[in-house]
Amino acid sequence: MCTNYRPTSRDLLHEMMGLDLATLADMEWPDETWKDYNAPIIRLGMDGQPECVVASFGFVPRRHVPAAMPSLTTMNARSETVGQLRSYSKYWKSSQLCLVPMTGFYEPNYESGKAVRWQIAMADKRPFAVAGMWRSWEEADGSTSNSFTQLTINADEHPLLKRFHKPDDEKRTLVVVPPEAYSDWLSCRDPEFARAFLNPYPHDLMQAWEDPRPAAKKKPAAEKQQSLLDF
Repeated sequence: MCTNYRPTSRDLLHEMMGLDLATLADMEWPDETWKDYNAPIIRLGMDGQPECVVASFGFVPRRHVPAAMPSLTTMNARSETVGQLRSYSKYWKSSQLCLVPMTGFYEPNYESGKAVRWQIAMADKRPFAVAGMWRSWEEADGSTSNSFTQLTINADEHPLLKRFHKPDDEKRTLVVVPPEAYSDWLSCRDPEFARAFLNPYPHDLMQAWEDPRPAAKKKPAAEKQQSLLDF
């Protein structure tokens, strides 16, 4: 499933919903997001208005994963079971919904016989947002942090998104929320009604292309030697 995407820039965040980004003045996030990376999400604030906060990708950050569950992965939550699993059910039933803004997400394509990274985005090249869920954490130093997960649905019949993942695996995809539904999604307080938003996005409004990760740069021999001397 999608564990890697491109979050929107500060300028695009303001463009999407006219958000006040003053609280993010000192916050930074990388061009690509992976597990435990910080990225912006949009949720309802205490005043009932949309706000943008920076949160950690993965509902249970690595530092909070129980020792008995070292392989726990929570970047994506299956919509079919989100209300049942212990990691998610409390927050789903509390309607802690959010939007995860991005310009594209990555999936593996096996049509060549091996995994090739492709990027999926909107056909009009505009930023978009997918359905997510957030929660907060009390940290050891007394501070509060936030984390999030992305909701997923079956994509076996989607003309575009069924092309991704291993041939014999179930096809899954993120839920792209149409811009006109942003406010309704964020303000939804009925977890069963929230399922009405979890629909495949029209394939003709999307595009996808091969986009492999850049090869890692090799260190010059002198630099490698210095690295060895540092230990």
